[in-house]
Amino acid sequence: MLSRRSFLKSSSVLALSATVPLFVTRSAQAAPDKDGRVLVVVEMDGGNDALNTVVPHADAEYAKLRPRLKLDPKRLVKVTDSVGLHPALKPLDKLLGAGQLAVLPGVGYPNPNRSHFESMAVWHTARFEEAELRGYGWLGRAMDPGAGHLFAVGGEVPTALRGRRSSAVAFKRIEEVLLTDTTAAKASVGSESTDDLLAYVRRQAVDAHTAADKLASLTKDKGGASYPQSELAQRLKIVAKLMKAGVGARVFYTQQGSYDTHSQQAFSHSDLLGEFAGAVAAFFADLTESKLADRVTLLSFSEFGRTVKENGSAGTDHGTTGACFVVGPTVAGGLVGTMPSLTDLDKGEPKMTTDFRGVYNRVLADWMNLPTDEPTAKIARPTLFKG
Repeated sequence: MLSRRSFLKSSSVLALSATVPLFVTRSAQAAPDKDGRVLVVVEMDGGNDALNTVVPHADAEYAKLRPRLKLDPKRLVKVTDSVGLHPALKPLDKLLGAGQLAVLPGVGYPNPNRSHFESMAVWHTARFEEAELRGYGWLGRAMDPGAGHLFAVGGEVPTALRGRRSSAVAFKRIEEVLLTDTTAAKASVGSESTDDLLAYVRRQAVDAHTAADKLASLTKDKGGASYPQSELAQRLKIVAKLMKAGVGARVFYTQQGSYDTHSQQAFSHSDLLGEFAGAVAAFFADLTESKLADRVTLLSFSEFGRTVKENGSAGTDHGTTGACFVVGPTVAGGLVGTMPSLTDLDKGEPKMTTDFRGVYNRVLADWMNLPTDEPTAKIARPTLFKG
């Protein structure tokens, strides 16, 4: 007897793989919720300087530690009376004022590692054992029960998205995954069948073609929200287009590099944060205009912060605790958690005040409605969402 599983494998849905984008074919097989909640992750690769991102300007120790790199308090984006954001993050001011930007200082993990590779592996897997650092990622594991779909925009599939059953797809340009010949593919769908299973398969195939056609039209559409020309902004623009096309992915993952600011940090760090803020602001403006913003939460992180003391090259070196941003209409905005002390240090660096695994658990449980990661279930979780 032909089982439903074997039928699907031999059906026209899989036969369309030569003409239908891979992610659309997978979405058709799983029939994802095209109106469900979406998580967008932005990895700030290289080690973002948390101290000059979320600035404790009222702490006299800050100016002592950063004689050349200290920022003028009058130019900061106000978060509280004693804490401000780097001036380059000004484009996020509207989101902050609307209570849609959560600022998390002092984010890290026990016994922090200052190696880019090792620390990023910890963040990607939310694990510490050597064998597990090469295993499945925190998002891939979380999505496994529902075989969810995860997209990496701009590079290879990161470890964070790797799971046993969840599907992860990576691409750089939206044109790489578009339908190339819709007419021939549509002809293979055929007429409606009285057989329920065959009807289901054909219905999903039609949905796949519809999504692909819409994607094709979106690439030709030059209207809509205005985005900066930065690489990150263009990647988030692709995410917005995919959401408008009704592609049922639950996670989008992308990266912004070059945060390894060992020398002459002031200008490069300002440029990077400006690119980040401009991209995120444009992205949410686009989603708001398209009435999609309520479906989205964005999480940014970096593998570690940088040293509290500036070095002799007007830069900073690999540090420990970092800073995260969580953005979206359902986010409980403002300063979340506690600023690390600049005098009570561990091996010369601030102690973490928020474990990043608690942030992950809160995002998975409260936003994605997914089970918490059992090994880290008892870790304190910051309040990130309203209600």
